[in-house]
Amino acid sequence: MKQSAQGSAGAGTPPGEARVPAQARAADGLDGFRERDTAVPAARGEHTHGERPVPGARPAVQRSSVRGQILDALRAALVTGELRPGEVYSAPVLGERFGVSATPVREAMQQLALEGAVEVVPNRGFRVVERGARELAELAEVRALIEVPVMLRLARTVPGERWAELRPLAEETARAAASGCPAAYAESDRAFHRALLALSGNEQLVRIAADLHRRAQWPPVRQGRAYLVADAAEHTALLDALIARDVDMVRALVTEHFAGAS
Repeated sequence: MKQSAQGSAGAGTPPGEARVPAQARAADGLDGFRERDTAVPAARGEHTHGERPVPGARPAVQRSSVRGQILDALRAALVTGELRPGEVYSAPVLGERFGVSATPVREAMQQLALEGAVEVVPNRGFRVVERGARELAELAEVRALIEVPVMLRLARTVPGERWAELRPLAEETARAAASGCPAAYAESDRAFHRALLALSGNEQLVRIAADLHRRAQWPPVRQGRAYLVADAAEHTALLDALIARDVDMVRALVTEHFAGAS
């Protein structure tokens, strides 16, 4: 990964365009972006040489949008292990790889620093934080303390038909697991858990739980299609128990689910 990130932006990109991965394709990691991804206007929103700016026209894609796409791709690279714990990555070098200026990459990296994923290395860039088993176990414990009581309360109060509406999300986690792509699965996994907790009506709970969930997904301690498929199967079983209002089964499943995440 480190070597690929240091490669040049490559030829074949039309002037004034930046190749930034769409979120759906960010799961593939950092390598080969330029061949696969969709072109968007340059990150700085400036016109390039040979182009006449249209008076009063707004850029098709604002820099914040490009930054968001890069942030999604970097998060996916953390989950897949493309961004390796302990390694230092330069914003200009990654920007060259993405085909954008260093500014949106640096801004995305600063957001990751706030999330605890990377740390600033003065005059060098950003180092991916190395997490041990203890920290991951602590994250799993905190998630369980927050989510398990809420799920048990919701199991007693939310009608079965409301849970049934979430069936497509559970099926999506199964499809993502079958693909074997950890980044795609991580995204669908978060969406499923977020939808479950959203039925509580507590937006702060959903936001805090989602942040903890994202932090718990990297570095990728367990990978492989078999693990992902087994984890997705727990989602389906949990949803079945919630629809049936089987509180004892819900308790057993959510407890086991978080124990397996540690």
